[in-house]
Amino acid sequence: MDKKTLEKSGVFVYLYVMKVCLKGMKNFPVEGGEELVKSFSEFLQSQSPLTNDITIEFLDTRQGDMTTGVRYPGNKIQVLSAGRLPIDVLRTLSHEWIHEFQTQKLGVDDSKPIQDIGGPEENMCNVLSGIFIKQFEQTHPEFDDILYGGN
Repeated sequence: MDKKTLEKSGVFVYLYVMKVCLKGMKNFPVEGGEELVKSFSEFLQSQSPLTNDITIEFLDTRQGDMTTGVRYPGNKIQVLSAGRLPIDVLRTLSHEWIHEFQTQKLGVDDSKPIQDIGGPEENMCNVLSGIFIKQFEQTHPEFDDILYGGN
């Protein structure tokens, strides 16, 4: 499959009971980031397992009122990746993954707004995403160079 066709369809990562569709990998901060993102998705699934398939899209520009990432109902995550280190992009991915986990597993209702700053759902995402990125870095030294922008 050529790169253009692959970019349209996405890269699929099967994680036990669910599938992750990766889109916009051309926007990832370093070339060859697919293996890093696949490994990190597997790690996130081991820490905060999702049941439903999810689409993760890496963007080169902010869309709408998003900050560095956003989770949408319907199991979709968008992460701003332009001009950022891979480790920062993955931390944002982790943060949004935890929001998805809260919806799928903890009963957070998409139809009700959450408190953005200082609310329990947001605080949980901030704490766990920091823990998860440090755990991943310590348990996956093979990605040390790429996490900080090297190839």
